[in-house]
This record gives sequence, C-alpha cells and structure tokens, in this order.
Amino acid sequence: MDFNLSEEQLMIQQAARDFAQNELLPEVIERDRDQKFPVEQVKKMGEMGLLGMMVDPKYGGAGMDSVSYVLAMEEIAKIDASAAVVMSVNNSLVCAGLEKFASEEQKVKYLTPLASGKVIGAFALSEPEAGSDATSQKTTAEDKGDYYLLNGIKNWITNGGTATYYIVIAQTDPEKKHKGINAFIVERGWEGFEIGTKEDKLGIRGSDTHSLIFNNVKIPKENRIGEDGFGFNFAMAVLNGGRIGIASQALGIAAGAYELALKYAKTRKAFKTEIINHQAIAFKLADMATQITAARMLCFKAACEKDAGKDISESGAMAKLYASQVAMDTTIEAVQIHGGYGYVKEYHVERLMRDAKITQIYEGTSEIQKIVISRSIAK
Repeated sequence: MDFNLSEEQLMIQQAARDFAQNELLPEVIERDRDQKFPVEQVKKMGEMGLLGMMVDPKYGGAGMDSVSYVLAMEEIAKIDASAAVVMSVNNSLVCAGLEKFASEEQKVKYLTPLASGKVIGAFALSEPEAGSDATSQKTTAEDKGDYYLLNGIKNWITNGGTATYYIVIAQTDPEKKHKGINAFIVERGWEGFEIGTKEDKLGIRGSDTHSLIFNNVKIPKENRIGEDGFGFNFAMAVLNGGRIGIASQALGIAAGAYELALKYAKTRKAFKTEIINHQAIAFKLADMATQITAARMLCFKAACEKDAGKDISESGAMAKLYASQVAMDTTIEAVQIHGGYGYVKEYHVERLMRDAKITQIYEGTSEIQKIVISRSIAK
C-alpha cells in the first residue's frame, strides 16, 4: 500500500478541512444543543460532491477513490460528527448499494439525484426487534402481482425525517427466512408512509434519526433491488462498505479531540509550565497520537482493498472495531486533559465524547465486528 497521498487526494482533504472549519464549526454547538439538522451545510456538501464521492460521474457522482472518501470523512467528523454520518449514509449505504446492485432504470431515476446531492437518502434495516440480528425482519412486503404491499416499522433511521428516497429491507417470504428478504426503493410521500418519532439522542444530535411507519404502502415491482430474495445479501454487502464510512467518522472524532487536547496542553499552565511538559499529560497525548495513526492505517487498508475489488468484510470490520474504540478512548482522555473546561460545551470535547459512543453501536456493534473478524480468520 502506497502511503503517499496523491495531489488530488491532498486537495480533497484540504477542501473538506476548509469546509468543516468555515461552514460547520461556527454553529456546531448550537446545532447539537437544539438537535438542528445542518440543512444548508448538507446542501453545500452536495454541491461539493461530498454526498456521492465514489459514484461514476455519469450518475452525478464525483468518481473519487475510497481513500479520498476516508480523508474527507475524517475532516468533516473532526468538527461535526452529525454532518459526517449524513455523508456516510448517503455515500456508503445508499449510493454505493444502488450503483452496484440497482438496475439501469433505478440508477438513472434514483442514484443520479442522490449522488449529485440534490436529495439525500436513508437506509432502513433496523427494527424494534431486529438490530444486530438482521434476519429477524418483521416488516413485510407482500407480493401482490404487479406491486408489493409494505407493512411494518423501522427504527433508528439516520436521515429518516429529511430523506427523499429510502432503501427499505423487508420480509417477503417468512418460510425462506433470510432468503425471503428483499430490498426496495421507497419514495417519501407515498400513501401509507409516515415519518415517526424523532429520537432525542446522547450524541450526533444534529443528525436526523427517526422511526418509519409503513401501512399498506404500495411499492411498484420495478422498485425491488435485484432478484427476488436478494435483500439480505444486499444489506450485508452494503454494510461491509458502510463500515469504512463509520470507521472514518470515528477516526475523525478521535483526531478532532486529539487536536483540541494537544492545543490546550500547549497553552494551559500548571506548576509554572505548560501541562504538555508534565509526563502524565505528554504520555496521554503520545498514546492518542499512536492509536489514531493506527486507526487511520486500518481505514486506508480497507479503502484500498475496496478499490481493488477485494472482500472487505474482515478489513472493514477491523477498521470499525478499532477506530470506534480509539474514538471513545481518545475523547475521554481529551476531556480529562481539559480538566473542568472539558466538561463544558464551549470547549467541544464533551460533545465529541458523546458523539463517539454511537460509532461502537450503529452499522454493526463492536460485538458483531468481532464475530465477523473471528469467522473470517477461522476460515
């Protein structure tokens, strides 16, 4: 793996860094406090090509590589993890799945506006009784001949209240278990489709997380993705790639907290010297820097393997497992280094600590990542 970033990759990284500093930072504390979705900022991210980074330009995407995606995600997540997860879901779960598995007609109709950032999408898999166990789908899509009839509830859906298009996973034939599951493209505003409760969350509070309710929603046959019974395999394939996005988000949260802690340690004085000169603080920062670098390398490895067309189930799981743990460890230490100031909102690190926890939970918990990794190494 080449550790030298190309000129184009460095330009993408800098553009994302500038955007985060100039557009996301000014009101990030207020958005967190008020649970306010970054509407204007996400619109600008779409205009910059950040919402369809790896999609072929013929479908409105930016045609970039996965390493560029990791670089951009890290810079966005350093400042606003809520904006980062909007970017991750639209890129990794929605656009990537459609580009790889959708029909040409579906790509033209749905992928193009999603990749160009004109609208955003959501991925609806989790349910009240189906989180880590994705085979236990209670949402049903009954085959009625020329359409499906969708009924059920989805939980914890990122972009749930702001998306225009939704990829919904549902059970068509319960007797076939996971082989009877399908994936569908559902449009906002269809009769019987209701946006449910907005969740009041610990972290990523600017992210729009809702339940979705489907009551006899008619889905045209042409909106099924892939062959009949392909839905479970579709979801698993999409989540493999999605873990790179969440690993990059976790990496950004950790790196953002580290940069704030390092800056504070160089200016805050105790016992007549800057606290970075005290070994207790210096060693914390050394550990943080080392772990963040290791997490970044795991993200790059998974991204390079993805671009090479390799199976990334193991490398993606490793990146997410490790980066999410580093995010938790680093943000906790960043608060500690800030002392009492770390416990108040204006210093940002308490928000990053709250944001970090979800990276160990969504798109596959840390426990699920260990299952994926252990099964891979046992082969």
